[in-house]
Amino acid sequence: MYQRIIIIGNLGRDPELRYTPAGSPVCNFSVAANRRKNDADMVVWFKIVAWGSQAEACNEYLSKGRQVLVEGELLADTDGNPRVYTRNDGTCGASFEVKAHTVRFLQGGREQEPGQEDEALPF
Repeated sequence: MYQRIIIIGNLGRDPELRYTPAGSPVCNFSVAANRRKNDADMVVWFKIVAWGSQAEACNEYLSKGRQVLVEGELLADTDGNPRVYTRNDGTCGASFEVKAHTVRFLQGGREQEPGQEDEALPF
């Protein structure tokens, strides 16, 4: 079985880097992907997790608002569905979580100079 998801969007917040008890780096960030549906903009949020040296690079080069392309696999709950949670206001929500295989830093980053190539990290 094989699945792949590709998302292009903007970071909703700065990435958060942490380390597992074994010392492996893991970085979490959220990406908002916009699409037009029935003459209205629709935003879908994805929670992204990157591991290893890619996690450290994401933490160093990404920031809120930066545009990225993420290629990875969709993570589901034990039944194969999006992860469901209760918001602070009591309403239900669902999140789509993606384990990143490739993160490509697109234009608009704080470290990228005019004319500089996009950066790809295929880890």
